[in-house]
Amino acid sequence: MIDPIALTRDLVRIPSPTGHEGPVVDFMAAFLDHLGYRVARLPIEPGRDLIYATLADPAVVFSTHLDVVPPDLAFREDDEYLHGRGTCDAKGVAAAMVAAAEELRAAGESRIALLFVVGEETGGEGAMQAHRLGPKGRFLINGEPTENRLSIGQKGAITFRLAALGKAAHSAYPEEGRSAIEALLGALERIRALPLPADPLLGDTTLNIGQISGGVAANVIPPSAEATLMYRTVADTTPLEAAVRDAAGPDVSVTRKFQFGHVRSPSLEGWETTTVKFASDLAHLGAWGTGYQIGPGTIKVAHTAEERIAKADLLKGVRAYVRLARQLLG
Repeated sequence: MIDPIALTRDLVRIPSPTGHEGPVVDFMAAFLDHLGYRVARLPIEPGRDLIYATLADPAVVFSTHLDVVPPDLAFREDDEYLHGRGTCDAKGVAAAMVAAAEELRAAGESRIALLFVVGEETGGEGAMQAHRLGPKGRFLINGEPTENRLSIGQKGAITFRLAALGKAAHSAYPEEGRSAIEALLGALERIRALPLPADPLLGDTTLNIGQISGGVAANVIPPSAEATLMYRTVADTTPLEAAVRDAAGPDVSVTRKFQFGHVRSPSLEGWETTTVKFASDLAHLGAWGTGYQIGPGTIKVAHTAEERIAKADLLKGVRAYVRLARQLLG
């Protein structure tokens, strides 16, 4: 049997920020090959592969991502927790999935496959290529930290880059220039005032202005400025994108960077359920059958300097994955 705590240790000790997942992909592929899986690798660009491991034609596919956000947090451990980047999002999840698959296999169940992707943290480019792999099953269980509760809905996400161009001039003679920062601030003020949709299950659409940059110095009229916005969405984003572009005005360009759709998932008898405000690769994996989402850990420490996962929750995650797979197979 596989110890998910030991496997999490090994995975977290291999840095894998999005775009540099190669070493952790190599490790996981070799690990699964050693266990006797048929391991297929699908390159999405040099050094960045998806892993699809099968024993037979699958009915249930476990899937999660191996990339993490920067900065790196060195692995450490105490009696209760594993600490470090990726412990809960989502290398601990991946380890729990491997342990669950092996437990099912030991009980004679070979209709389980493992799909590990890259690029989830910056838009899901790996998951968007996963349809090229096969054979697929009837059910996909996507792993994200949901505190081991079955997610029945998740918000989507859409990100925009706003760019304003002005004209540089000496700040003592503002009439000689045109401030890109003022144009950007005006656009942001209008965008923040836009009404946003809500959903009875998923809640409110929210906006985060995550990055702003621009200008040269305090004594120069700024010739350029830009901002990055992310909406957490609960409805079709076509009207929202049109409204953002209109509100930005003629002096500010709008580029959509990436998008995840919102998802509603089926509930199952006997499970504690939740909805989540984050987006995930589940939105890109519809070709893999009916999708479910569950995993150990809490999203509230993911992407922070306090990222960690309780060892007890990790073990409960293995039990949850085994239970869910058996229920779906039945």
